[in-house]
Amino acid sequence: MRERLAHILMGWERGRLVAACGTLAESMKVMEAEQIDLLVTDLRLPDGNGVEAIRHLKATSADAEAMVISVLADEGIVLDAIEAGAAGYLLKDAYAIDLTNAISDLMEGRSPISSSIARLLVRRLAGKEEKSRPHIKQCDLTSREMDILWGIAKGFTYDEIAARLGMSRQTVPVHIRNIYRKLSVNNRSEAVFEARQRGLLPR
Repeated sequence: MRERLAHILMGWERGRLVAACGTLAESMKVMEAEQIDLLVTDLRLPDGNGVEAIRHLKATSADAEAMVISVLADEGIVLDAIEAGAAGYLLKDAYAIDLTNAISDLMEGRSPISSSIARLLVRRLAGKEEKSRPHIKQCDLTSREMDILWGIAKGFTYDEIAARLGMSRQTVPVHIRNIYRKLSVNNRSEAVFEARQRGLLPR
């Protein structure tokens, strides 16, 4: 599987494959030695869990993206990966074109998630008790953050949001991280869902 993914990524015109690691330890060494923009990882590794790699990536490079490709679809495992910082989650039956499209979407600010994983997340989020959510008023988000939240909800990329709002593309992720923090979420899908639940966006 690692060789298959490496072969696909080596043929991807929009990026360069830095390394194809077989263990968690190898990936840790690469992340410490190289500037990584994207981590694609399985969860069940010979010497640990891919969630640890995601956490390490986010600790060393907060702006980097992480995507899981795994056969594992257990609710707890999926949520652990997303809470660690994974913005994409595909099952291993994804075809080559699906993989490259998913990576392109991820790097453009979207969250590619297999439909079965998306359904699991929706069921999980829908089952939250309303009283467990900290109360957030619209005024807790700045007007600029609200504008960006609308852009996220409409599926705009970072570049599209920046162009529409007349701002630098580099500042968009900063605002998005503030939105995530205020909504207590970890990715775009959760942010939109939570904002709708709290009345910040129309359902």
